[in-house]
Amino acid sequence: MKKDNLWVSYTKEDRKKAEEVCGRYKKCLDQGKTERECVALAVEMAEERGYRELYSVIKKGESVKAGDKLYAVQMDKSAVFFQLGKKPLSDGMNILGAHIDSPRIDIKQNPLYEKDGFAYFDTHYYGGIKKYQWTTIPMAIHGVIAKKDGTVVRVCIGESDDDPVFVITDLLVHLAGEQMTKKATEVVAGENLDLLIGNCPIEQSEALEKEEKEAIKENVLRILADMYGIEEEDLLSAELEIVPAGKARDLGFDRSMILGYGHDDRVCAFTSVFALLDMADDITDRALCCLLVDKEEIGNVGATGMASHFFENVVAELVAATERDSQILVRRALANSRMLSSDVSAGYDPLYASVFEKNNSAFLAKGLAFNKYTGSRGKRGASDANAEYVAQIRKIMDDADVMYQFSELGRVDVGGGGTIAHIMAEYGMNVIDSGVSVMNMHAPYEVVSKADVYEAVRGYTAFLRA
Repeated sequence: MKKDNLWVSYTKEDRKKAEEVCGRYKKCLDQGKTERECVALAVEMAEERGYRELYSVIKKGESVKAGDKLYAVQMDKSAVFFQLGKKPLSDGMNILGAHIDSPRIDIKQNPLYEKDGFAYFDTHYYGGIKKYQWTTIPMAIHGVIAKKDGTVVRVCIGESDDDPVFVITDLLVHLAGEQMTKKATEVVAGENLDLLIGNCPIEQSEALEKEEKEAIKENVLRILADMYGIEEEDLLSAELEIVPAGKARDLGFDRSMILGYGHDDRVCAFTSVFALLDMADDITDRALCCLLVDKEEIGNVGATGMASHFFENVVAELVAATERDSQILVRRALANSRMLSSDVSAGYDPLYASVFEKNNSAFLAKGLAFNKYTGSRGKRGASDANAEYVAQIRKIMDDADVMYQFSELGRVDVGGGGTIAHIMAEYGMNVIDSGVSVMNMHAPYEVVSKADVYEAVRGYTAFLRA
């Protein structure tokens, strides 16, 4: 089925609305470069719209009724937002679920070292990346350092114009003859993705006249102590993420695209948040939900990943608060729900056409992309939505005049990938993957179409209202 480029059919008003949505999105992308930052930003926006923290409401014994807006947070790295409907929660919810972690470089637990006149942070990459893409570009450090006294120091350095930036170095081409004969997976070794952070020794007066064998490392520690009040051992309990520095930018002479870090999957996460929060005070029949989770890029593991019981536990609390404490009602609430697993799809790139199957590829500027199944090598790891549910989704989108397309991730024996869909499907609910098409996926800078971002908000809104 041929789909036209959306810009052809957009009116001036459509283009204006798309620009407004994308301007809002770019600000969120700039402010939310880590899971913690995404959660904090989403909570801030939700509280401005009247959302209350669920466990505080329960503790105070406050009533919970139709139209109430509530949220819960797990370890500052996952969050869920609800707008209760007229029907009981056990009748099911309309759920938008996205992940807020993105491929990046993490520092190790004992990260700081000096070698031959330079100071470095030792690192371990997170998620599936092409390692060579992460060298020689400006990097920023985001995250937290937890101290033994219970204080948590927030770190963000490399984003302001007057901040320093950091870099992962690479071998100059003049000496790279052997390196350039290696496979792409071996060009840069994981242990060589260390971050260059200093080259200046501490002043001898500050070293108390002693012979300082690691004077450059000591100077970095002095700077960290001055900036954040920490010592080297505090890095043991740090979560510091190394991400590309700088803001998301308009791409192309026509400014029709956005180049930025973390589109996968924050382009779906923030558009899902927009869709829910912009419902205003509308009280729908079914409860509405937006779920933001961590750890998808490494298998949905841990207490903040989709495989944890965080979401199920919060639903149980809500069922107990609105109906009664009943595990069977919790099971019904989950099984009767329907979900859009809001995750990105691989955008067709004509420069690499051989790995795509064109009739079943997602194209930029052709609307919200639905994947009936994901997985790889025979749909392994997919949830594979039922035909009846796919038809229902088509009707919802058509009735709302949302532009959409159906796709899968590359040729059968070439591509594939996973989402959170299969985990939610285990509850027996209807789930289908839907999201924005992304080029350069998992690279430091990814590409999306502004038109697709706009259609994602429209599509997610239509789904919530259905």
